[in-house]
Amino acid sequence: MSYIKKLANWYFSRRTLPYWYILIFDCLVVLVSGLVCYALDHGVLHTLNDFWPVLGTLVFYLIFFVIGFRITKTYSGILRFSSFVDLYRIAIANLIGISFIVIARWFLSFDSVFMPIRSKELIFVFLMATFIMFGARMIVKYTYEKINEDTHLRGAFIYGVRAGGMALAKAIRIGMPLRFKLRGFVTDEPDMVGHLLQGVEVYNNDENLVHNMEKQHATALLVSPLKRDDLINNQELVNRLVDAGIAIYHYDSAQKWDGTSDISASQLQEVQIEDLLPRDEIHVDLEAVARLLSDTRILITGSAGSIGSEMVRQIAKFGPNKLILIDEAETPQHDLRLEMKRDYPNLDAVTIVTSITNASRMESIFKEHRPQFVFHAAAYKHVPMMEDNPSEAVLNNIFGTRTIADLSVKYGVKKFVMVSTDKAVNPTNVMGCSKRICEIYVQSLDKALKEGKVEGTTQFVTTRFGNVLGSNGSVIPLFREQIRKGGPVTVTHPDIIRFFMLIPEACKLVLEAGTMGQGGEIYVFDMGKPVKIADLARRMIKLSGAHNVEIQFTGLRDGEKLYEEVLNDAEITKPTFNNKIKIAQVREYDYEEACRQIDDLVHISRDYDNMATVRQMKRIVPEYKSQHSIYEALDEKA
Repeated sequence: MSYIKKLANWYFSRRTLPYWYILIFDCLVVLVSGLVCYALDHGVLHTLNDFWPVLGTLVFYLIFFVIGFRITKTYSGILRFSSFVDLYRIAIANLIGISFIVIARWFLSFDSVFMPIRSKELIFVFLMATFIMFGARMIVKYTYEKINEDTHLRGAFIYGVRAGGMALAKAIRIGMPLRFKLRGFVTDEPDMVGHLLQGVEVYNNDENLVHNMEKQHATALLVSPLKRDDLINNQELVNRLVDAGIAIYHYDSAQKWDGTSDISASQLQEVQIEDLLPRDEIHVDLEAVARLLSDTRILITGSAGSIGSEMVRQIAKFGPNKLILIDEAETPQHDLRLEMKRDYPNLDAVTIVTSITNASRMESIFKEHRPQFVFHAAAYKHVPMMEDNPSEAVLNNIFGTRTIADLSVKYGVKKFVMVSTDKAVNPTNVMGCSKRICEIYVQSLDKALKEGKVEGTTQFVTTRFGNVLGSNGSVIPLFREQIRKGGPVTVTHPDIIRFFMLIPEACKLVLEAGTMGQGGEIYVFDMGKPVKIADLARRMIKLSGAHNVEIQFTGLRDGEKLYEEVLNDAEITKPTFNNKIKIAQVREYDYEEACRQIDDLVHISRDYDNMATVRQMKRIVPEYKSQHSIYEALDEKA
């Protein structure tokens, strides 16, 4: 037995068997099948007496079978990965061979030269040869699977019984190295329940699913590309799977599965928490966006950040004439530069390391490159950091925004799109208030342009949304790192909730809102349902498989509130071209008054007196009431 195993291991250690080995084997099968069928019809003694003439006839007939092998390429497959597709190809090849023989005998009448072989014998040759060829392949396949069978393979169910499920089953069967052992299928279709697919049972997607998986020793659920949205929207199922410690895998690809192509086992990735948060599919008219942005010069500030870099990637696909990318973070900006050279070698992408507060440098950039569109994503965004550094929040966020906005008007930019935040609504912290003042300035400037008080044609559009999943400094990367270190996972408050959106989704909405807006609008994005951060942490711990990782509540940070608002209480919204985007109707500010107040604020901030700086911010934004902050004293005095 050990010799057999050694022989098998030697054979399967080869990458593939040379095709002519398989061709020779198939030819021998045809010859042996012909001799056996002739002997069964004429008797063994008669066959032995006429052995050489019969063999010569079969060798001649073999030429027609080889033509069939060549047409269907039966010899090109890898035996260990044979499937019923190979049976079809073998049958067609042998049928072609038999058909050519019948046609040749009919038209050439060569039975006088060769031993006549009856039609029924040819039929039996076809059946016997087809059976032996396919049977041999199945034996090789079965032997390979047994030799390579690993008791440590993870038992898995596949969610989906249609094309996606079948593609997954094939992927895990032939993928190297082997990772999963198929134990069952899961379906939402009652008529499929109880049937066998690929030798395993199909189970119903109901409350007994986890029990059935445990009974079959399955610890993983592989989700068909066609069932991914069904899983995400079924949070009850997701919770049951996560609570039971069942890993969820899905088809991880930048491209949507086309429904026909093969799936590689390497594309099966364990889901991240981002993949399991419930959200509606977002539809954006990217063709309309592409028509506006193609062959134009586009400037993007904060280009190396989470939002900015994703906007660069999405805009690059539209074929702009030039991208002018600005960020003061050297290393991420260098990484982006390399990415652009690799992925878009023919795109003129100018990467500049500088601060948006450097007015003279910004002017030289506008003067040289003359952008037609500006997407302003640069900002200091971390609430606790800005709470400790209000002067920097004013200089970077407010003065920087005003600098870029004024230059946009001066150099004839068609449209200026600013990325804001839901923290600007009823702000409770310095960062949120600084972004609200940015909104006030660009909206009042747009109004002044329309009224002719300021000369220019630039349209100013603001987009406002909540947290984006996986952005730099967001909770998910932080939690992931804390879990990796064994905990604890720190959450500020048991009841704190936040809205979340994927970075690519947020950027698509920014592009559509920004390009479709006519100027002066503050666009608010539908962020879906809020997520309780403590629940998010618990689910991440369970998904990681980590044990004994605790959640530690640390208390609200300076300036932080339990929930974020998307609209001010006094504001109402109007519908737009996209049901995920609304227009906030906010109080309008006089441009000259806004300029005067911001001038005073910037002047005060340059003295780096935190209290004086925040006091002036509160004068500009009366609804700014500090929470969990030393600046609450200013509200009490007011």
